[in-house]
Amino acid sequence: MPAARESLLEAAVAALAARPWPVVRMVEVAAAAGVSRQTLYNEFGGKDGLGRALVRRETDRYLAGVDRVLGAEEGAHERMAELASWTVRTARAHPLLRALLTGCWDARLPLLVPGPRPEELTRAVRDRAAAALAPGEWTAYRCELVVRLALSYVVAPGGDAPLGDLGLFGPGRGLSAPIRTAGDR
Repeated sequence: MPAARESLLEAAVAALAARPWPVVRMVEVAAAAGVSRQTLYNEFGGKDGLGRALVRRETDRYLAGVDRVLGAEEGAHERMAELASWTVRTARAHPLLRALLTGCWDARLPLLVPGPRPEELTRAVRDRAAAALAPGEWTAYRCELVVRLALSYVVAPGGDAPLGDLGLFGPGRGLSAPIRTAGDR
């Protein structure tokens, strides 16, 4: 029942926005989705299964968004700036994603259920970015720096300036500049 499953997940997200996960009741989620409580249990097995499905869906949506941003027609610098800004905006708007990216879970969210750890998501985004950009121009290391910079803004917001306006992403500047080694100095 793909439609029932999606309706249940949407109802669970709405319930989670209204109250902490520990007080979300399965009967209310089922009623909000317009299905029976038995359908909810058939789909997810219980509240823990529903929590795992929410985590999986949030992870999948985030990675699909990463792919969408990286697949844009703009240049590599613009795509990386947009990836950083989009990650910050999305994590601020979605507490479950913020917890997945930072590892900072609070009592309002489902208990940490088996899912990707923050470092696994960071590596996944880094690898996707490195694969989507021109080889040699953006190394995996630089892609990871952009992801970590964005995560630092998620954890400790810094003003209203978009990350792309920080001057870090232009050719030959900031994160795009050649890495200098001790022998270069």
